[in-house]
Amino acid sequence: MDYSNIVQDVVAQVLQELDSKMNISNSLPTTGQTYGLFQCVDKAVAAAKYAQKQLSEAGIETREKIVALLKSIPIQNATSWAELELNETGVGRLDHKIAKLQIINKVPGVEALKSTLHSGDNGISMDELAPWGVIGCVTPVTHSIPTITANAINMIAAGNALVVNPHPSGYRCAAIAVETYNRAIYQETGIENLIALINPPTLETANAIFEHRDINLLVVTGGPFVARAALSQKKRAIVAGPGNPPVVVDETADLDLAARSIITGAAFDNNLLCIGEKEVFVVDQVFEAMMAAMERTIEQKAYRLNSDQIAALTEKAFVWKKDHYVVNGELVGKDCEVLAKSIGLALPPGQKIDLLYGETGEDNLFVPVEQMMPFVPFVRVPNVATAVEKALEFEHGFGHTAIIHSNNLATITDMGKRANTTVFVANGPSTGGLGLEGEGFLSYSLATPTGEGITSPLTFTRFRRMSICGSMGMV
Repeated sequence: MDYSNIVQDVVAQVLQELDSKMNISNSLPTTGQTYGLFQCVDKAVAAAKYAQKQLSEAGIETREKIVALLKSIPIQNATSWAELELNETGVGRLDHKIAKLQIINKVPGVEALKSTLHSGDNGISMDELAPWGVIGCVTPVTHSIPTITANAINMIAAGNALVVNPHPSGYRCAAIAVETYNRAIYQETGIENLIALINPPTLETANAIFEHRDINLLVVTGGPFVARAALSQKKRAIVAGPGNPPVVVDETADLDLAARSIITGAAFDNNLLCIGEKEVFVVDQVFEAMMAAMERTIEQKAYRLNSDQIAALTEKAFVWKKDHYVVNGELVGKDCEVLAKSIGLALPPGQKIDLLYGETGEDNLFVPVEQMMPFVPFVRVPNVATAVEKALEFEHGFGHTAIIHSNNLATITDMGKRANTTVFVANGPSTGGLGLEGEGFLSYSLATPTGEGITSPLTFTRFRRMSICGSMGMV
């Protein structure tokens, strides 16, 4: 079904309401008039709780219908929604924001849930995957619509409803997506407010979600501050935390493949992805050859900065805050042209540059800090043992993502074991760990601190067992 008319109506209505700061009804709906947008956390949770009860009574087939809607609608509207998100958030690249919505069908749905039967002399037992109920979510500015959409697919497939506190800098586009989804779900199934969104979101509404008695599970995708806040709660939290993914390139690597892969991963959405390549350690024996491989890439374009330019960019990219350096928010997720302009550099005209790069020491701030911008430092090291040691050091024990380019299986195995990261990619871009130019399913929430990893419908279920003792064995 084509939902373009619904989307056009929603965009016009929501933007009018947001810009004029009109009040949106917060009463528990019986006619679908709120379509998931609430100012009051209590009323949002009550509506989601009622919707989850409806979903539970409707059965698995209804979940499948809803998941199908949540996959088709963002694909149909990928371009317009990507434009809305980029215009609101000001971070990332339009072509890649479109791509993040176009690949949403790689997120698993109801098919990921399987029951298990045990049969023997003492009877039978059935293990099933039950929903948690209402899940409280916090989503980031970096991937506002994609994160909400992927979470909704996973959570609703598992039988849950969700209440979302989006990032304040990305809530307008999120509101448009959520209202569109709820309208379509209501038209198809009669269920209202399966996805409730706080409009507008604040720190206070996030805390209210964290502490709400009817929120059974928290799912947080964001920075260290909100991650710590979620983990401090008494209820269970699934947290997608920070990363600083290192890359190792040894003397056996296919350097042209390594160059293409590093550019693909680090340039994607201007390096906003938490799995994106953030720093590269190259064995001295092939360092200059690696730099040459970066320069001769054809499909993507990388531009090498000299030491003075890197020093100038480092000074612009980081600011001192209290007792440590943090990234300059004005440059996060910006195009290469913006970074270059900030240091008075004009990039070659008529040529799209996807990534800036250059040689630094390990003491350069771009190495230890997750910078989320399209500049990648290359650090020269004497041998592969040192490269792996430095990669582990600057991954900071986050357990998030690490990448290696090598044709030595022993080296790949050694680094993979020692890194112990949720995602480990060999001889490909970091995005290969999410099923893009690699195998496996997609998610925009990687729960590294709490161990769930790349989230799926299974992540948002509770284990339940039903046993019949002493009978029902058929053999």
